[in-house]
Amino acid sequence: GGVYSDLGEKQKALVFYNQALPIFRAVGDRGGEATTLNNIGGVYSDLGEKQKALDFYNQALPIIRAVGDRRGEATTLNNIGGVYDALGEKQKALDYYNQALPIDRAVGDRGGEATILDNIRALGGF
Repeated sequence: GGVYSDLGEKQKALVFYNQALPIFRAVGDRGGEATTLNNIGGVYSDLGEKQKALDFYNQALPIIRAVGDRRGEATTLNNIGGVYDALGEKQKALDYYNQALPIDRAVGDRGGEATILDNIRALGGF
């Protein structure tokens, strides 16, 4: 799915992600399930279907937390913040960015930290 998404073939990406999701669930791979949910959310976000994106990110988040994937948690929180930013809900976006930032700092993800700081800066003090 990721290759198709990167190539701009979002509908094909969704087909493959939606095929992968029940397999991850069937074999009990919670991390794979969460990543796939996050990826589906990203495709919907790219397609402009922000509410669908939020739905998938919000399905992914508790699973990511349950498996202890701190970096994935920060990424998902940042993704949710980005959707709220795109929807014009700047305070909600900031709330999610502010949840993600200390996690990226704690796990030493400098790239993630920089991305979140840039996202906060781009909010422009609304």
